[in-house]
Amino acid sequence: MARGGFGGMGGMNMNNLMKQAQKMQKKMEEAQAALAEKTIEVTSGGGAVKIVITGKKVVQSIKINPEVVDPDDVEMLEDLMLSAVNEAVRQADELANSEMGKITGGVGNGLF
Repeated sequence: MARGGFGGMGGMNMNNLMKQAQKMQKKMEEAQAALAEKTIEVTSGGGAVKIVITGKKVVQSIKINPEVVDPDDVEMLEDLMLSAVNEAVRQADELANSEMGKITGGVGNGLF
């Protein structure tokens, strides 16, 4: 067994590895905090429904154009809402993966 190494780790000692992990963890925490501050605005139905969501997937607001509120066609409004929320969450996921990928070099994309 090689001395001062971790079998096959190319001489990288444990202290350096721990320091790198701590730096990456700090950067990830900073990126997570930044995601909470970023917002994404999504519309559905040509602007009939507007959703604002953070990069951490917290819905901040939902606006509905009064012209699309038809008591005889609630299903249409439900579909517009569903479409807007799903698109907002998709974009928030994309933003999070992009920001975290900058730190991890793409390793683990889809986990954030």
